[in-house]
Amino acid sequence: MDTHLHPMTELFAQLGLPSNPEAIQAFIETNRPRAAHLALPDAPFWTSSQAEFLRDQVQNDADWAGVIDALDGAFHRG
Repeated sequence: MDTHLHPMTELFAQLGLPSNPEAIQAFIETNRPRAAHLALPDAPFWTSSQAEFLRDQVQNDADWAGVIDALDGAFHRG
């Protein structure tokens, strides 16, 4: 298994979103708060392909899962 950990900037680039730190922070702040019961891939701000990527990576415990979990946590921090 590939244990390479991707940084948040790579995740945002993979999702086709602006990937500089300022843009990432703005995206999180714009879309926060997110309901605790709502899984990250089910949030309404993702396209269907973005949601599918997030869901697949977490379900398969792929090498993107760690940074996706970190992103999920960022939506819940105040």
